[in-house]
Amino acid sequence: MDFSWPPAIRDDTPAPRPGDLRAGDADRERIAAVLNDALADGRLTHDEHEERIERLYRSRTLGEIAALTADLLPPEAQPLRTDVRPVTAFFGSEERSGRWVVPTRFSATAVCANVTLDLREALLQSGRVTLQVTVLGGTLTLVVPEGVRIEMPASAFMGGKKNQVPPSPDGPIIEITGTVALGSIVAKSPKRPRRSWFRR
Repeated sequence: MDFSWPPAIRDDTPAPRPGDLRAGDADRERIAAVLNDALADGRLTHDEHEERIERLYRSRTLGEIAALTADLLPPEAQPLRTDVRPVTAFFGSEERSGRWVVPTRFSATAVCANVTLDLREALLQSGRVTLQVTVLGGTLTLVVPEGVRIEMPASAFMGGKKNQVPPSPDGPIIEITGTVALGSIVAKSPKRPRRSWFRR
């Protein structure tokens, strides 16, 4: 029995769905750029463009603004992605990058393939994300911004696990679970630009 004081408070509030997260100014700018391009090349009329721009700046959530470009670009080219479908690659390569929402539980599979998950511009749905991986004869590369902590309890059989992300005590946590066999997982942060010794 726990006699600690004050008593622990359980937070059972469910995480918001990716599409229900609040949109920021940078997200709206991404959508506006696509709408402007669509106007310029004739995919949208002036009236359609004006209507969507008005909806863009009235909208509050990522799901609302993402819907404004759904018919203008294929899914992989959307400026904002709120889908939570797993990333899967067989005998090829697959990449998820740009502005996308990383759900609390996410999965990725690489079978004789290379999968890259680039989280530098991504939005984490919660402060702790569990990434379930299956890597068989392939490579999964995770690129994260500074301040993210990586935990890698995934089991490896004749495979490798490399965590090259500097430890961060206070940042969000990405826990990588699952299985690696005859392959590898690499978690890393982007390289900082070299500092020039000569200032102009």
